[in-house]
Amino acid sequence: MCGLVGFINREKKLDVLEDMLKVQSYRGPDDKGMYFDLKSGIHFAHNRLSIQDLSVHGHQPFLSDCEEYVIVFNGEVYNFNTIRTELEDLDYCFTSNSDTEVILYAYKEWGIACLEKFIGMFAFSILDKKRQKMFLVRDRAGVKPLYYYTGSNEFIFASEIKSLHEHPNFVKELNKDILPYYFQFGYIPAPYTVYKNCHKLLPGHYLEYNIATSSFEITQYWDVTEHYLKPKIQKTESEIVEDLENLILDSCQLRMVSDVPVGVFLSGGYDSSTVVSLLQAHSEQKINTYTIGFEDKEFNEANHAKNIAQYLGTNHTEYYCTQNDLLELIDDLPYYWDEPFADASALPTMIVSKLAKRDVTVALSADGGDEAFFGYSKYFAIEKIERLKQSKVKFYLINKVVNLLNEKSVLILNTLLPKSKRQTNIVEKFKKFKNAINASSIEEMFIKSSSYVEDKYLENILTAGSFKNFQSTQFSSFSKLKNIETIDAMMAIDYQTFMVDDVLTKVDRATMSVSLEGREPLLDHRIVEYLATVPTSIKYKDAQGKYLLRQVLYKYLPQEMVDKPKAGFTIPLEKWLKNELKNKAIELLQDPLLTDDQLFKPEKLEEIISNLKIGVIENPNLIWMIMMYVSWRQKW
Repeated sequence: MCGLVGFINREKKLDVLEDMLKVQSYRGPDDKGMYFDLKSGIHFAHNRLSIQDLSVHGHQPFLSDCEEYVIVFNGEVYNFNTIRTELEDLDYCFTSNSDTEVILYAYKEWGIACLEKFIGMFAFSILDKKRQKMFLVRDRAGVKPLYYYTGSNEFIFASEIKSLHEHPNFVKELNKDILPYYFQFGYIPAPYTVYKNCHKLLPGHYLEYNIATSSFEITQYWDVTEHYLKPKIQKTESEIVEDLENLILDSCQLRMVSDVPVGVFLSGGYDSSTVVSLLQAHSEQKINTYTIGFEDKEFNEANHAKNIAQYLGTNHTEYYCTQNDLLELIDDLPYYWDEPFADASALPTMIVSKLAKRDVTVALSADGGDEAFFGYSKYFAIEKIERLKQSKVKFYLINKVVNLLNEKSVLILNTLLPKSKRQTNIVEKFKKFKNAINASSIEEMFIKSSSYVEDKYLENILTAGSFKNFQSTQFSSFSKLKNIETIDAMMAIDYQTFMVDDVLTKVDRATMSVSLEGREPLLDHRIVEYLATVPTSIKYKDAQGKYLLRQVLYKYLPQEMVDKPKAGFTIPLEKWLKNELKNKAIELLQDPLLTDDQLFKPEKLEEIISNLKIGVIENPNLIWMIMMYVSWRQKW
């Protein structure tokens, strides 16, 4: 895990590179390096967090023999030893034991087609002097970030936006057209960023820059939707479970390859429990596991994770974070995330990262399980709505009941259920279900259930209304997937949107804030490619989410130990806004910067503030989004 920066300018500007490196030094505190090529004007620089080959031979930028090729690389190619053996058979000689050198010579031998061989997470840039081309590449799932800027006749790129700020030709021009997306979803969807002329390179894509013509084109080399469009495999359930167990085990073991200590985040959910179970069962050493707990029992799962760790025999560490631990981190969020970002679970993710960093430099995180194995509550809700619509009478009655209920009544009903059946975060789930059941199409249903704020409400409070052009984002994949089952379409869209721009952005910045490398075994592309071809009747069997993952996990843990309602990494946001965060929220919502941007209708913003002052909070997520937006504006 590292950080890279670069730009194209035929004047040597190493001082600019130095400034760009300095602000993201936490991404790689172990080493740094810079490179300039007079003929092409390419400037490369790199912050290094040493993971593979800790010697000086792993230094970057890395130059090939004769300096025909140069690379700066962030991430890991886990199967690099296999590729290295193949290259050695072709008479390549290596000076290091790093995957960086393997990537460079793989490109030299096979060109950009080398990407097909890589299993891993990566963002890298290669200068090809022979062809006078420069490539920017991002991994299939989008685990590693990569941004580029094309304003002011300058091409600049970096792992984080804050590094782009340090280039004198970067212009901070607010992209107001995209902000309604942020206030709907809590993140800015790719390829957009909060700035004009600044973009995220999409996952599974590479950018080819022609140095001679100062032009570039972007090519998609991998597309998850193509795998969902393939014919379904004809295998028995037991064969599929065995295939998945082997795939997940191989993926996990590949991600344990490191020259520094490795640990695993253990929340106690199906995803992290599966990763830890497989690793511990096939390891002679105790796996290091890390969990954080909360004082508030409603949000605490640490006891559950501890029981699993004890059963498996891991070397377990837990930390019960206080309310102050979380609240004290809020002011740090704008610095590490660079643009408005409103997933409040970033706070506990930063704390568990700090906990793990005491012992290890690499931590495995089990993100991606929901998108691959059918795990989100909105999937179940939409699937149920689809079935309800088969009976017009039943659908009409349910629709009426749902629209008659309010948040308070839903909370009361939830407390009346047996403890094992109660839902966490019930109000949020109810709101999304209510929005979905009132939608007119599957696409609208999915977008509404993915939104934290209803689009009609946004239209009422935003000056520009809700941004409707979803065709310019990865949500446009719905048009490709209209002939496949809804279950598969939803997972494919989330894999390209929420997972990348929310979940993976959160984990990357949180782990990097403490110089910890996060690895994602469930995001091995071989797993999602395989699952995309599994019939939905097996993926969502007996109305159970993550049915197949459960069957793998039940081989290692007793079913009664792991079957429980999904909780998620949540914080008591509404409670905070009524108490500890109330004054801070009011102060931010009244900041002149928000008024100057003219995003909200003044009378609607004043109404939100007035209600907040008396403890009436219609949508805590919206208030948090506005707070994070204003905090970002103040910082940047």
